[in-house]
Amino acid sequence: QVQLVESGGGLVQPGGSLRLSCAASGFSFSSYVMSWYRQAPGKEREFVASLTSFGVSTNYLDSVKGRFTISRDNSKNTLYLRMNSLKPEDTAVYYCRATINKYTYWGQGTQVTVSS
Repeated sequence: QVQLVESGGGLVQPGGSLRLSCAASGFSFSSYVMSWYRQAPGKEREFVASLTSFGVSTNYLDSVKGRFTISRDNSKNTLYLRMNSLKPEDTAVYYCRATINKYTYWGQGTQVTVSS
């Protein structure tokens, strides 16, 4: 079965950096677009970034452009999100998402808290 397991979240000061990972299994990881979403308390889940199967094309939420970088290692079935210059408004639970044959799969999420 499809599994997505996020890790790498934590507490970081404003201006700091984190790298999130999403370990994927149960499907042909290299064949599919992968995405990161986030959900802040009391808000809707929102798109953060996506990456095509071989990393040719990326898309980002405007507010993270220039600060976040999405990447993947198809040999390790792992998706990454490098987050630099973090701001308090980046505080949220971050989720990995895969859409496979019209079905959407989510990981359990990893908490990112940006606070001094």
